[in-house]
This record gives sequence, structure tokens and C-alpha cells, in this order.
Amino acid sequence: MMRNKLTLTGFSLLVFVLLSGCMTAAQHQQSLPSTQEREFTVGIVQKEIRVGMSQADVATALGSPNIVTRDNEGKETWIYDKIATEASYSRDSGGLGGGAGSGGVPGSTLILGWLTGGYSKEAGASSTTQKTLTVIIRYDRNGKVESFAYHSSKF
Repeated sequence: MMRNKLTLTGFSLLVFVLLSGCMTAAQHQQSLPSTQEREFTVGIVQKEIRVGMSQADVATALGSPNIVTRDNEGKETWIYDKIATEASYSRDSGGLGGGAGSGGVPGSTLILGWLTGGYSKEAGASSTTQKTLTVIIRYDRNGKVESFAYHSSKF
């Protein structure tokens, strides 16, 4: 009785240790460096950027632009051009198996050998999507946001 209790306790502890060390797919994805950074989305642009903001405030909200140009009047334009690729996959497998057998007491005759049969099936799908976001911010001569526009696409 005591031996069964110790065996059950040891097995339970082993299962707990093994399961507590496992990470889900979502936890793995969140630990990737690219997902730890702040995402650059249309919502961030709509929420953060306002006419009259300083260049420093825009840089704090969106980070460094990809392109900076200056027109003939000396006004700056910042262009953010972001591209993201999302890949996803799904896989499913299953099967049915069976078997029958008979052993015997040592020294007895084997009456029935193993009979086995089975069926397995596997299916899967994958997809890749690309998203783009272009943000154009025009500043006045004082370095304040004069206007901004954005375009996003997904294909």
C-alpha cells in the first residue's frame, strides 16, 4: 500500500515537472524578438499622430522613418514604409489501430499470436499573407505636423 502511494506521488511529481516546463505555441510566438517590439499599425497612427505634433513626439510614437525628404520650401516629409509577412499552418493527424495477443505463464504454450491492423490519416494546410503600411507625414517650417496620410494593404 505504501509502495503504491509513493509510486503514485513520484509519477504525479514527474508529470507536473514535465508539463510545467512546456510552452504553448502562443507563448513561443510571444517570446520571439519581432513580437516583443511594438507593432506598427494603422490604429497606432490614428491614435498617436495629430496635426501640430513636434517631430520629436512623432519619433517617440512611431520610431525612425524610412525616408526623410525636404521640398524646395524647406519643409520635411517623413515616410514610414513597413512590410510584414505572416505565415500560418495547421496540421491534423489521427488514426485507428488495434491488436490482440495472448501470452502465457512461463512454460505454457502460446495459443494466440499478435493480430494487428490500423489506419492513419494526416491532413494540413498553410497560408502566407503580406501586409504593407505606408505613412506619409508632412511638417511645416517649424517642424510641426502639417498633414499626414496612410495606406495599408493585405494580400
